[in-house]
Amino acid sequence: MKSRIQTAVITAIIVAGSMFSANAQDAGTILKKMDDVMYSPKDMTGKNTIILIDRNGREEIREATIQQKGTDKRIFRFTAPASQSGIAVLSLPNDVMYLYLPAFGKERRIATSAKNQNFAGTDFSYDDMESVLFSDKYTPKLIKDDGDVFVLELTPKGRSDYSKVIVHVNKTNYYPELMEYYDRGNSKVKEAKYTFKKIGNYWNAEEIEMTDLKKNHKTIMRMSDVEYDTGLTDDDFTVRRLKQ
Repeated sequence: MKSRIQTAVITAIIVAGSMFSANAQDAGTILKKMDDVMYSPKDMTGKNTIILIDRNGREEIREATIQQKGTDKRIFRFTAPASQSGIAVLSLPNDVMYLYLPAFGKERRIATSAKNQNFAGTDFSYDDMESVLFSDKYTPKLIKDDGDVFVLELTPKGRSDYSKVIVHVNKTNYYPELMEYYDRGNSKVKEAKYTFKKIGNYWNAEEIEMTDLKKNHKTIMRMSDVEYDTGLTDDDFTVRRLKQ
C-alpha cells in the first residue's frame, strides 16, 4: 500500500513537471513568434502622428519619423511642432540609448536607472521606446488560452520598474493586441492597445494607444508612409546621425 502511494506521488510529480515544461516551452514559442512578427523586416522607415490627450480631453498633436534596423537599432525623431522638432532618441544594442536635445546641441546617454522616465512628455517611457526582443528582455509564462488570444505573463529578466507585463497575443498572426504594465507594487499602471495592418509581407503596428492609468493621460501613435527593406545601414544609427 505504501509503495502504491509513493508511486502515485512520484507519477504526479513527473506529470506536473512535464506540464510545467510544456507550459514554459509553449510560452517561449509564442513570445518568439510575436518577436518574429514585430521584428521581421530587415529595416523599416515611417512617419508618426502623435496625439497627446490629457484628463480633460485636450489634445496636442506632434509629428515624428522613425527608422528601425533589425532587432536592436532604432531612431525616433520629432519633426513638429517647432518646439519639439529635432528631439530624438537612439536605441542601440547592449542596453545603450541616447537622447538628443537640439536646444543644448549635444547628446546624452540615458542611464538604465532613468529608463522608467517618460519620453518627451508622452506616455511612453524610454524603456518602452527601446529596440530589443521581448524574448531577450522577459521570461514568459502562459497564464490563459482565451478565445482568439494567448495571454502571457512577462517577468523582466533584468532591472525594471515593471514587476510584470501581461500581453494578449493574437492566436492567428501572433501580434500583440494588448499589453498591461504593472509596477513593483503589482498595481496596473499603464496599458497599450495595438492595431496591426499588413503591408506587403509584414504586419505593421498601425496604431498604438498608450494610457497612463494613474495620470489619466493618453498617447496615440499612428504610423503612415511605412517602407520596408530599403537598405538602411549601421551608419544610419550613430550618435553623429542622431544629431543631424
